Amino acid sequence: MTDISAEDRERVTLLQIVSRSKNDFKKLTLEQLKRLQELLEKKDYSHDKKAQKSKQKLLNKINTRIYELEEGRGIFY
Repeated sequence: MTDISAEDRERVTLLQIVSRSKNDFKKLTLEQLKRLQELLEKKDYSHDKKAQKSKQKLLNKINTRIYELEEGRGIFY
């Protein structure tokens, strides 16, 4: 039996929200985005090239959204 950490559960929950639709991704708060970024950066996907590439794409998307929210852009979209 594998023990799943609280961080893994939180990461999966946030990833499920992100993967539902583009609109759900935009509904995440700044705090949720920063937490997801932190959790993804901790997770090592180096054993799977596809997963690592997806991680990088998602981190780029998260960084863009954080920038939009902090600079006041993207709120009206």
